[in-house]
Amino acid sequence: MSRPVLTVACAVLLVACGGRDSDAAVQAQTAPGAPMPPAAVVANETPAGQRIEADVRVLADDAMAGRETGTLGFDSAAEHVARRFAESGLQPAGDDGGWFQRVPLVRAVADPAAATLSVSRNGRTIALRPNDQFLPMPDFNAAEGDVAAPAVFVGQAIHAPELGHDDFAGVELQGRIAIVFGGAPRGFEPNPQAHYASLHTKIEAVVARGAVGLVLVNTVDDEAGLPWTRSVAQAGRPAMRLRDADDRPVDAPAQLRASMRVAATAADLVFADGPRTAAQLFEAARAGTLEPFALPGTLTLRTRTRIDTLESRNVLGVLPGRDTTRAGESIVHTAHLDHIGTGTPVDGDAIYNGALDNALGVAILIEAARTLAEDDTAPARSTLFAALTAEEQGLLGAEWLARHPPVSAGKLVANLNIDMPILTAPTRDIVAIGSEHSTLSAAVTQAASEVGVEVSPDPFPEEVAFVRSDQYAFVRAGIPALYLDAGVAPANDNQKPKIAATWFLRNCYHQPCDQVDLPIQYGDAARMAQVVVALTRIVGDAEAPPRWNDGDFFGTRFGGRPAR
Repeated sequence: MSRPVLTVACAVLLVACGGRDSDAAVQAQTAPGAPMPPAAVVANETPAGQRIEADVRVLADDAMAGRETGTLGFDSAAEHVARRFAESGLQPAGDDGGWFQRVPLVRAVADPAAATLSVSRNGRTIALRPNDQFLPMPDFNAAEGDVAAPAVFVGQAIHAPELGHDDFAGVELQGRIAIVFGGAPRGFEPNPQAHYASLHTKIEAVVARGAVGLVLVNTVDDEAGLPWTRSVAQAGRPAMRLRDADDRPVDAPAQLRASMRVAATAADLVFADGPRTAAQLFEAARAGTLEPFALPGTLTLRTRTRIDTLESRNVLGVLPGRDTTRAGESIVHTAHLDHIGTGTPVDGDAIYNGALDNALGVAILIEAARTLAEDDTAPARSTLFAALTAEEQGLLGAEWLARHPPVSAGKLVANLNIDMPILTAPTRDIVAIGSEHSTLSAAVTQAASEVGVEVSPDPFPEEVAFVRSDQYAFVRAGIPALYLDAGVAPANDNQKPKIAATWFLRNCYHQPCDQVDLPIQYGDAARMAQVVVALTRIVGDAEAPPRWNDGDFFGTRFGGRPAR
């Protein structure tokens, strides 16, 4: 899952919601390095649970080497999923009548040692130190980037006239370097806040106004969630973008000739001799009172990036609909197959297996596909099952599928996504994040009732996880979607799913300990597959496809629904 900011925030919020235990006790139970909370050993006795466990063990085995996009380990995992789709009775829906959809990618790795960021003002030049004070962002267009230009601070780079907010008012950005804070004002509602906090949205905004370089400055609040040391540790990992038919990177504007990220501790160097100090600006960001201003002098940015191209693949299988009219519409089920590969050893283990993130989600997807395909009566609409690549690189496999759906699937009318269900303590519920934005909400309620589980609301709506996994690629394509996640209501008094999830997020998220020896509740996983099946039948047999609710933020922005 690609949500490191969400992870830390969720951990804090989970502690705050920890039930009868004191905050101090929960902090001690879930702090990094704390032992795993006590977990009951639940026998995996059902055939469905055993099938799911078998798939998780294969996909999260050391032989897969962490399933990083573009590696032999990922390709081996994709072959396994294709075999399981075939055994389940699905029909291949990939390119050329096969199981795989090619996903062309550009890969880039920035070299911090070769990067330069300097500030020239009032007769002096301040050179920031790579790694300690700044990191270059990868350039997907040129191996060497070089720009020297005046700089303009544009707050959080948000132009939201519908909210009466404009960080670009009164300043000229054409031909200049944009200095930007992350995030969005706390006064925004959660959905627009998440949209405008996206780096993708910020880059679109500064490029539209003519910026030729970008400096993203961390605040102290940013680094409370994602410490600078972790950013440095991840700097050597490759970044990726989709590649178009002309071999050009998608969503990587060449107009930005160099981009940097600056540590909060070095922010005063960027703002040196300007009208406001970094501390004043950090406080204004908290208060939502940032204002843009031009800075004296010039900034010089230089980068060096290693760029190459590669192909990965989505695994696609389809269950044709039984109704000749509605079979031309498909519900697309997704779960990302990739993880982050190998990395810095932890206790001697350098393989980041990704058992929960997201071998478990893929295994649940396979089980749901098997159940639906083996039934005598298929849903009226077709059902497309997709194990996706490059989610950890920015939802790229999902983006490609949303832009290039297979002909056999017809029109995609709904997306049901499963990502990192933290099923390490027994629950009696599910969570369907984002279902409230569309008519999928009623279908979720009905499906849960049929299976005999509760539906809990998103326990952390302010984090808007709805925009942070593969379903958001389909949302941006105007398709109603939901993100099916693990429940939070305890099935017994001795284990609390929120505490178990907090411990995982703080200790094993994107770490080698996300592996099969976790106390995975395969009975709960099998039940989640049953919910997927029931939901597919309800949506697949409905007379009309799902639609966005009138006035919904996402439906208005992406789905053509009328605004309130």
